[in-house]
Amino acid sequence: MSRADNRPPYARIAGHYREQIESGALPPGEMLPSINRIAHEWAVSTATVEKALRKLREEQLVKGIHGIGTEVLGVRVPISSGAERHDRSGRTQSSWGAGEKSSDHTGGVVQAPADVASVFGISPGEGIIRRSRVYRDTHGIVSHSTSWIPKEFLEHVPELARGERLQGGLSLDLICRATGRRVARRVDDEAARIATNEDLKLLDLSPGTVAAILVLTAQFRDANGELLEYGVDLGAPGRTRRTTSEILG
Repeated sequence: MSRADNRPPYARIAGHYREQIESGALPPGEMLPSINRIAHEWAVSTATVEKALRKLREEQLVKGIHGIGTEVLGVRVPISSGAERHDRSGRTQSSWGAGEKSSDHTGGVVQAPADVASVFGISPGEGIIRRSRVYRDTHGIVSHSTSWIPKEFLEHVPELARGERLQGGLSLDLICRATGRRVARRVDDEAARIATNEDLKLLDLSPGTVAAILVLTAQFRDANGELLEYGVDLGAPGRTRRTTSEILG
């Protein structure tokens, strides 16, 4: 966790330990350093540290034990949306969250399925670029992620159709750099459903498994409203979503 960001000190401290817990570096049952030690390491007051720990307790990531200290609880296993991965890539040049890696990268031109064609306003069966990958962390599969991209962008970024991890950023990063077009509007949707047979296959789950999954979609449009990319993330069972906001004033 960088200490050069603009968040308040308590938020940076909470963020540091949140990432440690979610990555598995601090497993359940582990004790956090004492308040005095954290205050010394971060050069802040003990009141600031107490505020950070209170935030972690509110998120049910830790619990305080009177006279002993702060214990790590069973970790939540979050999923990032395509929009969050895009934001993260812009900051760090990587879409990976804490403790994550991606694998099983595929790419190629396929016939657009009806639901995707409807989003793009094209006819089902028209050619479209489909890229996919699987995100994993210490708890297993985080999500199966698919990017649907207009075929016209192959002229500018031919590697979009190759079945390998892209170099230099996400597909959207490469498209924007190559074409000069920028994301001006983003539409995010979240829904839950019982996993279909196809979902089970993509998430490496046994056939016949009955499980609820999160489906996160993101539309990235330019200043003219044209769709640059449509992302669909299937969250593995048990994955959760968290949105954190700093309230000022």
